[in-house]
Amino acid sequence: MSKRFLSILNYFIFLGGGLFLVWWQLKTMTITEKNEFYDSLQSANYWIVIPIAMMSILSHLSRSMRWKLLMEPLGYQPKLSNIFSVTMIGYLANAAVPRLGELLKCTFLAKYEKLKVDKLVGTIILERSFDFICYIIFIFITILIQIDTVTSFITKELDQISAKPGIPIWMKFGILVTAILLIVSLLKWLFKKFPENKIISKTVEFVNGIWIGFQSIKHLKKRKAFILHTLFIWSMYLGQVYLGFWGMEATADLSIKAAFSVLTLTTLSMIVTPGGIGSFPIFVMQTLLIYGIDAPVGKAFGWIMWGVSTSLIIIIGLICLLLIPYLNKDKNEINSIH
Repeated sequence: MSKRFLSILNYFIFLGGGLFLVWWQLKTMTITEKNEFYDSLQSANYWIVIPIAMMSILSHLSRSMRWKLLMEPLGYQPKLSNIFSVTMIGYLANAAVPRLGELLKCTFLAKYEKLKVDKLVGTIILERSFDFICYIIFIFITILIQIDTVTSFITKELDQISAKPGIPIWMKFGILVTAILLIVSLLKWLFKKFPENKIISKTVEFVNGIWIGFQSIKHLKKRKAFILHTLFIWSMYLGQVYLGFWGMEATADLSIKAAFSVLTLTTLSMIVTPGGIGSFPIFVMQTLLIYGIDAPVGKAFGWIMWGVSTSLIIIIGLICLLLIPYLNKDKNEINSIH
């Protein structure tokens, strides 16, 4: 089988999973839950979408500016309008085919700015490595600022498990810890025994790439600007969720801590299915259940947030795709003459 075929097959499997989740969510709801779901959608304050959309656009713009900072050490000075355009085109492509957007944005920018694709791909890897580290840090912050809520939730879940007949909870916990230790020991042995194995070598290369990418941030000339952009991007993501709470009466009283939790889980949902289709509302619903929000309401909130984000990417991405040739019309004319 060719790699291209496997990539296409992999995409359709995950897309099919996302579409199944959409169908399953609607199919499994009772009549009462469906009524509550549709009522939540109808009673939502959609004016709140305007500031949320603005925050989303600002986060994309800041991300574009941050990417430009990574190109400066290479001697590249592309126009911000081109960087923003290819960034949105990349998001549009990722909504259709995961990871295609990263290659496409580099190809487009290289075409219009006469840059080398391989060096641009390197900056993308660096950016994604740093984002991964930031996400891990964000998870720890989310847990740390609401340790009581997390502890209470885990305790409740453990109490429910222990209340069921069968193996005692302490024994289940012991089995789980033992299994984790065995898996870790097995992985360490495999990595030492078969370092040249293709999967193992690629895993090691990926982990090393993340670490090297994170370390290379200190070599940037404008480190403070890079870090400030990163903080701004995540604050815009967080602000969108928190502001979104105000759009529904049932979620209006939720705190910024709940927004941290929703953002943490929904970021993961974007990995589970292409563009978070199907999985995004489920992750939101399950998170909001911890804070006492009924499942249909949480699901409705998830669909609204996902709809706003996806619609923006589609609309702005298509506009950028149509406009970028005109933004570089002069360059194209000069190149055609030569």
